[in-house]
Amino acid sequence: MTSSSPPGSGPLVQPLALDLAGRTALVTGAAGGIGRACVLRLAAAGAEVRAVDRDHAGLAELAELAEDAERSGHLTGTVVPQVVDLTDLDAAEGAAAGTDVLVNSAGLQLVRRIEDFPPEVFHTVLTVMLEAPFRLIRGALPHMYAQGWGRIVNVSSVHGLRASAYKSAYVAAKHGLEGLSKTAALEGAAHGVTSNCVNPAYVRTPLVEKQIADQARAHGIPEERVLSEVLLRDSAVQRLIEPAEVAEAVTYLCSPQAAFVTGTSLVLDGGWTAH
Repeated sequence: MTSSSPPGSGPLVQPLALDLAGRTALVTGAAGGIGRACVLRLAAAGAEVRAVDRDHAGLAELAELAEDAERSGHLTGTVVPQVVDLTDLDAAEGAAAGTDVLVNSAGLQLVRRIEDFPPEVFHTVLTVMLEAPFRLIRGALPHMYAQGWGRIVNVSSVHGLRASAYKSAYVAAKHGLEGLSKTAALEGAAHGVTSNCVNPAYVRTPLVEKQIADQARAHGIPEERVLSEVLLRDSAVQRLIEPAEVAEAVTYLCSPQAAFVTGTSLVLDGGWTAH
């Protein structure tokens, strides 16, 4: 899936051959980062992709990128921007109707000690990152079951498998998402539906970049030391993972070669969990 590149740089991603023509995919958190990469990758494979986010400006920018890619011949599918606030759980469930491929990617983060963590933010994180995926899966399953095929990919995290200090809401949500994904796999197997998690370590996204100041404050170190001493401390591969790499893992789980892969976690952590 990747080719070699100079030490310290991101790899050159070689796209996996996949034909999703005629399939409808829904990707949450589509306006940026991993979500955007997944939208463009699935559309390149021929899918009609519902790009769901609450960020109007980000979705407009994504639509422009998709149009440019389509004109250049790098996009055989379509991108349909759709503004949805995932805290509106009924709207989230309704948006997933008729979906063949569901990618739960939306996330948010706040780094605080438990005693300083605002309860309302904890509630919002769990709503967006755990309850909304449940409602989206619930909305997508009737169509998937009826046709005997479906792919659910939950963008979890290394924090779905390991905890870190000062991230109580994020860690709780990702651990819950792992359990939800496994349950969906067990229930969906008889209907041709797979459900898996993709678990990256720190990805080069705005979500990670925004953590730098909070991490420095929480750990009592200068911001310039956060990357090496906090984010990459437990990684054998000393770099951030690129969104395109995560999108390729998501794509693999939608491929015919992954039809027997379900109820598991595809870990992209640079060796973090090998410790």
